[in-house]
Amino acid sequence: MATQKEPAKKVAKKKVAKKKVARKSSPNQRMDVHEAECALRYKRIEELLGESNDKFNKLEKIVWGVYPFVILLYAVEKFGG
Repeated sequence: MATQKEPAKKVAKKKVAKKKVARKSSPNQRMDVHEAECALRYKRIEELLGESNDKFNKLEKIVWGVYPFVILLYAVEKFGG
């Protein structure tokens, strides 16, 4: 009994959108593309730093809240003990 083989299914790879500049383009065109990509990167970096800034402010408040407690413990040990 002969069976027919099904053709192997090809898995299509997802193409990543990537801006490519042809080598024949002028240096000014390549520089413009480079500047645009860097502007996007720096914008994202600034967003991440802004998010982190809120976390650092919270940690700073916690640290400042601990200082009086440490000073109080030192004073009790030094003068009250």
